[in-house]
Amino acid sequence: MMLEEWAAAEAERLLSSLGDRWKHVRAVGDCARDVGAILAQEDRPYLVAAAYLHDIGYAPDLQRTGVHQLDGARYIRSLGAERLARLVAHHSEARFEIQLRGFATELAAYEREQSWVSDALTYCDLTTGPTGLPMTFEDRVAEVEQRYGEGEIVDALRQATPYLLGAIERTEDRLRQRRWQPQSGDDRTGAALKVVLDSDAD
Repeated sequence: MMLEEWAAAEAERLLSSLGDRWKHVRAVGDCARDVGAILAQEDRPYLVAAAYLHDIGYAPDLQRTGVHQLDGARYIRSLGAERLARLVAHHSEARFEIQLRGFATELAAYEREQSWVSDALTYCDLTTGPTGLPMTFEDRVAEVEQRYGEGEIVDALRQATPYLLGAIERTEDRLRQRRWQPQSGDDRTGAALKVVLDSDAD
C-alpha cells in the first residue's frame, strides 16, 4: 500500500466517527493532493500523508497528553514513520500552542522540519475550515477566535500568525509559478493571496 493510501485509511479508521473533524481532515488531504504538484516527486507522498494524519491525535484512543499534535506524533513515531511524526508534531506552527500549554520538553523530541512540505501542509490546514470548506486564512483565524474564545489556543495563534502567513505566502508563490489552478471553483488561492497582500500593506 502506498504511503498516501495508508495514511488516508488510518485517518478514516481513527477519525471518521468525529464528524466535522473528519470532514476537515479529509478536505486537507484533498488539498494536499492538488498542491503537491509544486513539490519534488519524492516529497509529495509525505505532504499528502501528513495532511491526512495532522489531526490524528484527536482520536480518543490516541490521547495521552491532550495535545493533539504530540499525541498524533507519538503514535506515528511508534509505527516507525519518523518524518511524518515530525511534520505532525510541528504542523501549522504548533510550537507556540505547545509551549504555552507547558509541553515544550515533549516537543523537543521532534526535530522541526522547515521545508516546502511543511509550508504546504500549513497552507492546506489553514485554508480549510472546520467542516472541510475552503476558507481564507483571515476567516480561519476569526473562526478559531470565535470557537475557542480568549485563552492559550487563541494567544498561540496570534503569536504564530506572522509565521503562518509566511508559509502561505511561500506556497502561493510556488503555486503561482507552477500556474496551479484550484479544483471545483475553489478560490482559496486568490483569497489567501489577498490576505498576504493586505497584511503587507498594514
